[in-house]
Amino acid sequence: MAAQPKQKKLELSELDTLKQRLETLYDDARNNEKILKKFQYLELKLLSCSSLSELIQIITHHSRSTFGWDTLTIILHDEDRKIYKLLKDSGEDPDKQQTLQLLPDISHVKQIYGMNRKPSLGRFDLAKHRTLFLDTQKYPSSIALLPLQRNSRLLGSLNLGSYKPNRFQKGNATDFLQHLAAVLATCLHTAIAHERLKQAGLTDALTGINNRRFFDQRLDEEISRNKRLETSLSCLFIDIDHFKVINDSFGHDVGDDVLKKVAELVRAQIRSIDVVARYGGEEFAILLGQSGESKAVEIAERIRSIIASTQFNSGDVSTNITVSVGVSTINFRDTNNQDPKLIGRQLLQRADKALYQAKQSGRDRVIFLED
Repeated sequence: MAAQPKQKKLELSELDTLKQRLETLYDDARNNEKILKKFQYLELKLLSCSSLSELIQIITHHSRSTFGWDTLTIILHDEDRKIYKLLKDSGEDPDKQQTLQLLPDISHVKQIYGMNRKPSLGRFDLAKHRTLFLDTQKYPSSIALLPLQRNSRLLGSLNLGSYKPNRFQKGNATDFLQHLAAVLATCLHTAIAHERLKQAGLTDALTGINNRRFFDQRLDEEISRNKRLETSLSCLFIDIDHFKVINDSFGHDVGDDVLKKVAELVRAQIRSIDVVARYGGEEFAILLGQSGESKAVEIAERIRSIIASTQFNSGDVSTNITVSVGVSTINFRDTNNQDPKLIGRQLLQRADKALYQAKQSGRDRVIFLED
């Protein structure tokens, strides 16, 4: 009879253990449900992105804050620098993206993943993983590496890091992370293709620089940006002097080569964030953000000088050319609440008028026209 209380105590102890296990399972289920909802929300944001730059912003900022990742970097294979140009032309400066690496060669990434190309979780190894976290102020203790793969092609890698040694451990379930990597790879592939298609309609086929349509779009953006910063925006109009004579004397093939060389020289004299376009015929236009009169005139004079001192060669033809440049500047501290469209028109009109004065006063010169 004395054994019955012990048996009851044993049964109660087992029951408590089962309750605790059940509560743990419930907690795990609730936690997984929360994580799933976060991943679903992130997935919807990624799928609804309208641009490549927005997609990268969502991953580098939104996802990091949502899931509490301490460090995050993205490596993308950019063999021909087209992704770099796409971002630059959209107004982003890839060189200032601390979490983004655009690399012509990702063989070191391929070596890390090996043949299976599945998410890799575990401890951070300085010798093996430091190239994945170059721009982080502090190296993580544990990492999750997610291959960005599309149709068996490795596009790059999404690299997550935690200062907690046990946050990412080998053997942990990677279903959510693997799904995120697949969605991100698909979105990246689609966004890049979309941006390239869009860019094709905004690029001058002959010179490879932007066309007037692109320039007009960016003018509105640059006005909004510089107005918000209360800085100056300058516009340069550049026209090749006596270009008709070149075509008539040497033929249009030589004229085309001259246009391509001028575009190359102009682009080399400005910053990556500035906007340059073939505005029409033998005329080029430039927008210099956060640049006042003195800086704009300095750049205009540099462009004029380098072109005047360059020998243009095309086949058997060797010739020299000059350009005329009109410059205008608007200081957004003085514009009050003027209509941005009106501001843009006035900026272009003054630059065009300054160019006309440069042509009328002898060519091969820079004229600045004040407001």
